Amino acid sequence: MTQQRSRVMEERMTGDLPVVAVALGDPSGISPELTARILAEADLRAAARYVVFGDARLLQQGIADSGVDPQVRVVRDGEALPLGERPVFVDLANHDPADLQRGKATLAGGKAATENFRRALQFAAAGQADAVFFTPFNKAAMRFAYPGYDDEIRFVRDAIGFDGPASEFNILGKLWNARVTSHIPLSEVAANITQERILRALSLADANLRAAGFEPPRIAVAGINPHAGDGGNFGRDEIDTIEPAVQAAKAKGFTVEGPFPSDTVFLRARNGDFDAVLTMYHDQGQIAMKLIGFDSGVTLIGGFPFPICTPAHGTAYEIAGKGIANLGATRAALALAVKMAQDGKARAKAAA
Repeated sequence: MTQQRSRVMEERMTGDLPVVAVALGDPSGISPELTARILAEADLRAAARYVVFGDARLLQQGIADSGVDPQVRVVRDGEALPLGERPVFVDLANHDPADLQRGKATLAGGKAATENFRRALQFAAAGQADAVFFTPFNKAAMRFAYPGYDDEIRFVRDAIGFDGPASEFNILGKLWNARVTSHIPLSEVAANITQERILRALSLADANLRAAGFEPPRIAVAGINPHAGDGGNFGRDEIDTIEPAVQAAKAKGFTVEGPFPSDTVFLRARNGDFDAVLTMYHDQGQIAMKLIGFDSGVTLIGGFPFPICTPAHGTAYEIAGKGIANLGATRAALALAVKMAQDGKARAKAAA
């Protein structure tokens, strides 16, 4: 075990504050600016210790863009990590600023972002961090560097060798959206809606909501057809598949209702009737959530041994370098990572 690893693990196990591993996202967008600004937030700095992976020169670019200097402590890769009030920035020196192309997906940017993310994930998987947070990636750039890149879930599986169930959750404050299917063509959705997959999605949603402090979480299930099938007039998926899965989930002890028409269920959830909505496919929930609050949305990648959080928006290439990026979603994402890390650390301590 290296000096770097042993020191961090000792600090994590004995310290009261959780450790969050941070990956600097796509350098061609607003990620350098957001990284500089979020690391300077006093309340978040007081709530956790941070180990950041990226190129220190790109952080300096973010500082120049934002006018905010988080005063990180930069160390070379492999050096000891002096955890403390100042975030530690592990300089991977993996993206020459001379190669930076603002507002464009590039191979160089994708290689840097994937390496940053992989290192943060492996750092947490080795027991050195309680959560992972990253500023936005660009999927096209990630595919340049990692041709098998479908989405973050597959990348995480590959990076840490994990094959258990996992899913993305979109979060606005206390409102969550889970989904049965995600990044597949719309033409394939109906064939992938089965009772088994609905139950698996409900189980994963229930576990992650509980980890975030909901006890018990109240979950609404959306139908897949217009008006939730209208009693079979517009399809029988609700009758033959979704309703039986809901009843099976109730028998297992989940607090779940549905299926409800997807054009009204989010109104009820926003008004406080439910903590989460389980939708059948990606945009069924994404459109609703982003309309409710685009600038504060969070994506949680749940099901892995540690929470992984990021703002729900993208890299905003069109405003890269202008210093005007909205910090709301980034702040909410890191705050959720910190809270879930704190709660996980408290549960582990209570069980010891």
